[in-house]
Amino acid sequence: MRNLLEFFIKYNYCFVFTLLEIIAFVLLFRSNHYQQSIFLTSANEITGKIYELSENVTSYFNLKMANRELLERNMWLEQQVSVLEKTLKRNSNMDSLTINIVKQSALNDYEIFKANVINNSLHLANNYLTLDQGASGGIRPDMGVVGGNGIVGIVYKTSPNYSLVISILNSKSNISCKIKNSDYFGYLQWEPGDSRYAYLKDFPRHAEVNLGDTVITSGHSTMFPEGIIVGTVNETSDSKDGLSYLLKVKLTTDFGNVSEVRIIARNEQNEILELEQNSKK
Repeated sequence: MRNLLEFFIKYNYCFVFTLLEIIAFVLLFRSNHYQQSIFLTSANEITGKIYELSENVTSYFNLKMANRELLERNMWLEQQVSVLEKTLKRNSNMDSLTINIVKQSALNDYEIFKANVINNSLHLANNYLTLDQGASGGIRPDMGVVGGNGIVGIVYKTSPNYSLVISILNSKSNISCKIKNSDYFGYLQWEPGDSRYAYLKDFPRHAEVNLGDTVITSGHSTMFPEGIIVGTVNETSDSKDGLSYLLKVKLTTDFGNVSEVRIIARNEQNEILELEQNSKK
């Protein structure tokens, strides 16, 4: 306490000077409209800059949430567009009510779970991803996994809190895909090498296909609904036996930058798989 008093006594002139300066500025800005307007303008500008900086910081930290919402919205929109296009082809005389019913039912058969990628391999012959959601969160094998730019893979194994996913970049991966606006389909497989490309095999030779065509999931499996984007046709060639096309597909998913995904579960998946397994006995 004594030291504090000595400090104030020692620098009392500075404190008095500062106090008088503050009083002088208050009197100046209160008594003169010109100085008052300059002060208020400057204060408003500084406050505006502070608010702008605060908003930029807040927006930056909200980007992750915005990306999550966009990922979910993109997946729903892709599925709705695919279903609507297919339905409109069958019946061009539908009224608006029917169209809305079809739109709402686009993903009624599926349940969607959020997950984050905590491990990912790219350069092996058989690549896998590890997700931070497992059996305790409702995840089970054979569920489809989708990222913000397209399909990622299929759930292979689960533990209570984690899931192992067979990436598209895996020689065991075999996903039914087709060209958008066409019912002809083939099977997407990856050949070890470039993580940007995979191959659509057994695609019918009588089907029309052009470079740049969009490749989507066909819906001919329990893992993925129809219409989720896979990539674009980059190159066409004949298969080894000459009976079908071999399409080189540039994948829309950047597997070196996959962080958040959605796991898709078809509600009747177990029933369908059980029926198919019994038919093979």
